[in-house]
Amino acid sequence: MNREELVAAYTAPGRHYHNLTHIEDCLGALARVDNLSAAEREILSEAIWWHDVVYDATRSDNEELGAHLAEQHVREDLRQEVGRLIRLTQTHDVQPDDRLGAILISIDLSILGVEPARYDAYAAAIRQEFIHVPEADYRAGSAKVLGRFAARPVIFPDAVFAARYDRQARENLARELASLR
Repeated sequence: MNREELVAAYTAPGRHYHNLTHIEDCLGALARVDNLSAAEREILSEAIWWHDVVYDATRSDNEELGAHLAEQHVREDLRQEVGRLIRLTQTHDVQPDDRLGAILISIDLSILGVEPARYDAYAAAIRQEFIHVPEADYRAGSAKVLGRFAARPVIFPDAVFAARYDRQARENLARELASLR
């Protein structure tokens, strides 16, 4: 799978949020991260490109499938770490000493801390990806997921991202949670 095939995956019908714009936003956030070696930047770049390559809102194993694809296609010396990082995006849980994991998860979640209008567009796009789910079930499921993020002492495991996005993310989550109830 080359870059053109990756782009095709991210531009497939039904991808309202988990699309090429999400990847471009993530790569832009990575470009603003300081103090990374060239090797770390390459690992994170590959993890970003591959982390949502498989996205089917009716499945629960997208991250595992994406990690497996990445491990088949990225350079051999990067495979294990790229796969490990992608698997973290299933739970967004990171060990305290996992610097690259903290950066990737913070990049992936940074949409939570954007200005309200952009956050609302994100929330609407996620709803479109789950259009197959009845409204009441969607509201309950979203409230559960968003409530878990809101209850975390730290939403963004990377301190730089936390300082930049935490306050707005908590405001956005509280606003959306109130609208779901």
